[in-house]
Amino acid sequence: MTQIDIKVLATTAMKTVFDELSAPFQTATGDRLTASFGPSVQIEKRLAEGEAADVAVLTASAAKDMLARGKIVAGSLVAIASSSLGVAVQKGAPKPDISSVEAFKRALLAARSIAVSKPVGAGLSGAHMAKVFQDLGIAEAMTAKAKYGSGGVTGLVGLIIERGEAEIGVQQIAELKAVPGIDFVGPLPAPLQSVTPFTAAITTGTHHAEAGRRLIDFLITPAAKRVIKAKGLEPA
Repeated sequence: MTQIDIKVLATTAMKTVFDELSAPFQTATGDRLTASFGPSVQIEKRLAEGEAADVAVLTASAAKDMLARGKIVAGSLVAIASSSLGVAVQKGAPKPDISSVEAFKRALLAARSIAVSKPVGAGLSGAHMAKVFQDLGIAEAMTAKAKYGSGGVTGLVGLIIERGEAEIGVQQIAELKAVPGIDFVGPLPAPLQSVTPFTAAITTGTHHAEAGRRLIDFLITPAAKRVIKAKGLEPA
């Protein structure tokens, strides 16, 4: 059987999932994955500008937009996982109380520095947290102490915390857990939470639609769902 190289464009939150599933997928199918990651908004932009790929994994809303623009194949969309936001601190640091909205607010105000994604262009969590800070009445205080991650694999909030540039950080749980040198505290309090569903789909520019469908089918197997959950996401 001829080995097929499947090109995947995927949201950064799925990177650790693909890192772990790439080898078993190749063993099971003979196909090889070549994956590129970035904030979903950047993946959407790359597809819109005509970048070639076989499979895209992006937010459900972005997938619907790409479908409307003729960039992904109708009928190929499959829900893969959902992602929630969480909090992390420096390795070994005391974990703040984030069990309620007020406790979380106190933790943010007590921290000398915080790390979040940029509000524009670096992923949905940055825009969401800017709104949370506004709603909590602490936007000005947070702006004064914020360190911004640029999004993508090299712009993770966890890396800012790991380098000691911020005491506390907020980002997608899967992205925080991708950085081993920090401590995960827990999810945001429910009233402040933002849950983002991710969808996989075949792109209209693919030369390997059948192989792409094998990959999407693989991502919803029980074994893959166990990996998805272990990496900080909720399987669909």
